[in-house]
Amino acid sequence: MMSPLVATVAALMVGLQQPPTSPASATSPVSPSSPALPTSPAPSVSPVSPVSPVSLAPPATSVPTSPISTTQAAAPPTPVVPDKSTPGVATEPDVKRPVDAGVSAQNSPSQNETNPQWRDSVEQGLEWLARSQNPDGSFGKGRMSGNAGIVSLCALALMGDGNVPGRGRYGAAVARALEYVLQHVSESGLVSSENMNGPMYGHGFAALFLGEIYGMSSDDARVRDALTRAIRLIENSQNDEGGWRYNPVPDDADVSVTICQVMALRSARNAGIRIPKQVIDNAVRYVRECQNPDGGFRYMRTSGASGWPRTAAGVATLFYAGVYDDDSIPRGLAYVRRAATPDGAGPAVQAYYFYGHYYAAQAMYLAGGDWWKAWWPRIRSELIQHQNADGSWSDPQWGQPLGTSMALIIMQMPKRYLPIFQK
Repeated sequence: MMSPLVATVAALMVGLQQPPTSPASATSPVSPSSPALPTSPAPSVSPVSPVSPVSLAPPATSVPTSPISTTQAAAPPTPVVPDKSTPGVATEPDVKRPVDAGVSAQNSPSQNETNPQWRDSVEQGLEWLARSQNPDGSFGKGRMSGNAGIVSLCALALMGDGNVPGRGRYGAAVARALEYVLQHVSESGLVSSENMNGPMYGHGFAALFLGEIYGMSSDDARVRDALTRAIRLIENSQNDEGGWRYNPVPDDADVSVTICQVMALRSARNAGIRIPKQVIDNAVRYVRECQNPDGGFRYMRTSGASGWPRTAAGVATLFYAGVYDDDSIPRGLAYVRRAATPDGAGPAVQAYYFYGHYYAAQAMYLAGGDWWKAWWPRIRSELIQHQNADGSWSDPQWGQPLGTSMALIIMQMPKRYLPIFQK
C-alpha cells in the first residue's frame, strides 16, 4: 500500500510537472468592482559550533511590525532578538532592502485590506481548525492527519492570529502541535512521521514552523535544538545544482521542494541562526536556471513547461533568499498574474489551488505596491466565496486541514504577525 506522503508527493510531481489544467489567461475575467491590475511590473538561513564558523546568507531587512486594526485577541508577539554574545548566533549587521526594489506590503498596507466579511471568514476558519485538532496535537482525520508538515502548517495558521504556546486564545493548540512536531524530530534532524518516504516537503514546512516558533518565543531550548538539527540537515541535503528534492540526500532537485527549504532557512536566519552564504547563493542560482523565457518556472532545471504554482514558488524563493532587485522577479510575477489572477473559479478549476495561491500571495505581498493591491482583494473574495459552511476549506488532493491552513495563512497576511513575512 502506498504511504500517505508517497501519494502526496506523487500527486504533486504529476501536477507540478504539467502546465495548469485550466489556468486563467491574461484576459481572465475579473469582477468589475475589483481594482485594476498593474499594467507594468514593479522594480525589482542551528546555531553552528563556535569551532566551525560559516559565512552568512544575505541578511534580512529589519523593519518594524505595523499591524492594521483587526479583531485579534492576542497582542503581537515580540520577535526574538538574538543574544549576540552567544557563540554561533548571527552577529552580522542588518542590510536594508534596496530602495530601488520598492517596498513590500509589510510596511505599506493597502486601503481596505480588511472588511467585516473577511473578519467573519477568518474567525470561522480558526474555530474550525481548533476544533479539528486531535488530542495528540495532529489535525483532522484520514490519511494525512498525522503528517508533520501539515500539522506545522495548521499551527502556522493559528500563529498567524498571534498565538504562541502559552499566549493567545489558541496558544494551547499551538503548544500541542509543537509537542507533536518535536516528537517526530529524529537524531539526524529530519522531521517526519513514521514510515513516511520522500519526506522533504513535510520537513521544510516543519522546519519553517520551528523557526517561526523560535522567532516569536525562544523560551523552549528543545525548539532551538530541533531547529538547529533540522537546518543542518537541509544544508547537507542540497545537491550540486543548488536545490532539494524528496529525500534528505544531495541527489536531484525541483523548484517545489526547494522553496520549502529556502523558507525554512530564511525563518531560521531571521531568528538569529547562522546559514552558510554558499547554500543561499547556490539556491538562487538553481532557481534562476529554472525560469523559462515566458517568465514562468519549470519543475526542474532541465527543459519543461511553465506552471503558475511553481512560478509563484520560484519568485517567493528569490525573495526569501534575499534577492529583491532582479529581472526574474517581475517576469515571474507577470506570468502568475496572466495565468492565475483570481476570478472566482476557485479550487474546482485550478489544480493545486491552495498550494499555488499560498505562494502567489506571498510573492505579491513581498513585491508590494500595485502587485499586492490588485491581487489581495481578489484572492480574499475568492477564498471567502469558496469557504465551507463549517468554516473550513477543502483541498481536493490533501483534505481540509491543509486547505484550511493554507487559506488561513493567506487570509491573515494583513495581520502581519508571522516573522517570515516581516523581513
